[in-house]
Order: sequence, then C-alpha cells, then structure tokens
Amino acid sequence: MSVFVCDYSDGLLSVKLPYSLENVKKIRTINGRKWVQSDKIWCIPNDKKSIDSIKKLFEKDNIIFSNSLVDDRDNDILKIAKNEIRLRNYSFQTEKNYLGHIKRFFEFCDKKFEEIEKEDVKKFLLKYVEEKKSTNYIDQSISALRLLFGELGVNSDFEFDIKRPKRERKLPSVLSKDEVFRIIQSIDNLKHKTMVMLIYSAGLRVSEAAKIRIQDIDSNRNLIFVNGAKGKKDRYTILSKAALEISTQYLSVYKPTNWLFEGQDKDDHITERSIQRAFENAAVKAEIKKDVSVHTLRHSFATHLLESGIDLRYIQELLEHSSSKTTEIYTHVSEKDFSRIQSPLDRIMQE
Repeated sequence: MSVFVCDYSDGLLSVKLPYSLENVKKIRTINGRKWVQSDKIWCIPNDKKSIDSIKKLFEKDNIIFSNSLVDDRDNDILKIAKNEIRLRNYSFQTEKNYLGHIKRFFEFCDKKFEEIEKEDVKKFLLKYVEEKKSTNYIDQSISALRLLFGELGVNSDFEFDIKRPKRERKLPSVLSKDEVFRIIQSIDNLKHKTMVMLIYSAGLRVSEAAKIRIQDIDSNRNLIFVNGAKGKKDRYTILSKAALEISTQYLSVYKPTNWLFEGQDKDDHITERSIQRAFENAAVKAEIKKDVSVHTLRHSFATHLLESGIDLRYIQELLEHSSSKTTEIYTHVSEKDFSRIQSPLDRIMQE
C-alpha cells in the first residue's frame, strides 16, 4: 500500500491513502486532521509532529512525500495566483478551491506552462463534464483558470474567452415540518440534537454552525450573530425559543469554553463533516426517504417561513442572499400557493 503526502494549502498537507476502517482509525488519531469531501483526501497540519505521526502510523507502508506535483516554474505561477487571491480578500475556502483547480489543471496538462494552449483548457474542462461534475464545480474551475490566464496575464499566447456552462435549474430538496420533527426526535445525543435544531431554526449553513461561539448567542434579543459567513459577511439571524432552551441545557451539560460546538481538540470547533454525519444518521433513523443533507435544513427553514406568510425580503435577509432571485427559488417548492389550486380532475370527479 502507498500513502501519498503532498502540499495542500498554507499550513496543511494532503494525505491520500486506500480506504479501510483501519486506515481511517489511524489517521483520526492525528490532532487537527480533517476530511475534505470535495477532493476526497485527508488533510493534516504541516508540522513535524504530524509528519512524524504519519511515518509511525504507516511505517509498514510505502510513504511517498512530495512537496508538489508541479515543477518549480509552475510553483512560481501558483504563488502569483495565491498572492492575487489574497489581495482580493477572497475567503480561505475560495483560495483553497481556486488553487486546487489550478494544480489539477497542471497535473492534467503535463506540459511546460509556455506550451499550454486554449485546447488544453477545453480538454481539461471536458474531463470534468465526462466525470459528471456539477455545473457549479466546472464554473468555479473556469473562474480559477480565467484568473490565471486572463486577469493575471501570465500567459498571453491565447485569449481566455471560454464560455461558462449553462446553469442547471434544480429545485432544492425540502423536508416537511413533520419530517423535520421526526429527525429531531430520532436524535438521542444532546449535542447532535442541539446542532440540528439550531441549524434548522436559524437557517444556518453547516460551516456557520460549526464556527458559532458562545458569545454569538444573544439570548436577550433572541438573535444569533453569524461572524464572517459566506463572502466574509457578518449577519444576524433569529434564535428560536426552542433552540435557546436546548442550547441552555446543552451548555450546562457540556460546558464549552469558546466554541459552542467543540471538536475532539477542545481548542478547535467541531468539523463540518461531524455535523453532516450526525444529521445523516438521524435522517436514516427517522426513515427519511428523500435525498437530503444538512443543507436541506436551510432550504426547509426558508420554505416553511414562506409558507407561514413571511415576506420574501425578510427571508432573503435572514439567509444573506445578495440577490432576491436566489431566494425566489423557494416559491417553486412552497405549498403555500399550490394548496389553493384545485386539480381539474378533482372538479370533474366532484361534478
């Protein structure tokens, strides 16, 4: 078995290893490790302690260390891209995603940078299409490569005028109020139940729920302060009485000190994957047949508010949507107006 350890982003190393329960158990013993679902890899801190742990845990295996999968010239270009991303004050997640797309492109091309042509970019994107990557994923890859070839001007041999894919219009999966209740009731673990109730009651993203601090809960005003959400924007959202009650109970039992939901390392917050896993287990236990994820709770929050008569503008503010068009999608899944319409079949049968 081979274990590949490479640079991933600032302060992190990626670890690729064959899946087995034993391997997962081993790597979970490393402090600060996390699973990156988008890239299907483990990440560990880039420090001597973590590297020594990898060597010891997998000493019987073939461990391959590589600083990068691209040459020195391309490393310089990656540094230019990274500096530009930081100057634009993009989020850490955007930086990681953009550099990941650029690295994968270099690996795919296997050419000197000066020899890369527009056709190489198209072939790379076509590979994503054949792998059935989402349009959002492909669109982000185009943005990363446009930054590299178009805006930074590091290669002026071709004009980067590649068209973006036509966006799919998929309606979000939404839980009924009864299904939300069944999921909550199926959870025995107090911490997990508090997380799920808080996410649904406030329409939080999973990343926002993971990073809530105790001081962000404003019980006097019944608000939750969301610090540095998507796009590095702060906002307030509502804190329900039921969520406040269970949060108070949770605080008295678990006694966290900074982060509301602490991870295995008490100085760090819980991982997004841990929240996702807790929700997935609850959905299975509640016998939910729909294809759902933690983000479905956010969609359900918005839809249920709309059905109860809350103005779309307020929902847009609570969800922190920059465009009202994004929020309007919930009008297509709400039962509020459809319930008033009688099918012509029912009219015929009644008459």
